[in-house]
Amino acid sequence: MESYELAIALARALDSKKGGDIKVLRTEGVTTLADYFVICTATSNTQIKAMSDSCEAAAEKNGERAHHIEGHRGGTWLLMDFSAVVVHVFTEEARKFYDLERLWSDAEEVDISKALGEMPRAENGKSID
Repeated sequence: MESYELAIALARALDSKKGGDIKVLRTEGVTTLADYFVICTATSNTQIKAMSDSCEAAAEKNGERAHHIEGHRGGTWLLMDFSAVVVHVFTEEARKFYDLERLWSDAEEVDISKALGEMPRAENGKSID
């Protein structure tokens, strides 16, 4: 499976568990860590666990496995390393603290609105017809 397709499958898995503010960053060319970062916000430890399980199932369905999963003992973040794609799930506070979007601001944000069945939005947040 191509890294882009895996990133989209993992974003859909997070969306299926009501992940908030899901972002896919194309980090290929910016870092050797991964081709894509998938970032989202969870509201509880229980939701983080559900998202982890959903991502593992989506990856395995597509012949991929997580090489490494790491989570903070406090349950405020989770990292899942699928080699070419890394998933980051944070509580709102942890996401603001780590601020990966700022840290990786050189990465291109992928428009995933169609993949998640959302209406595309303009910079001001209004729907684009």
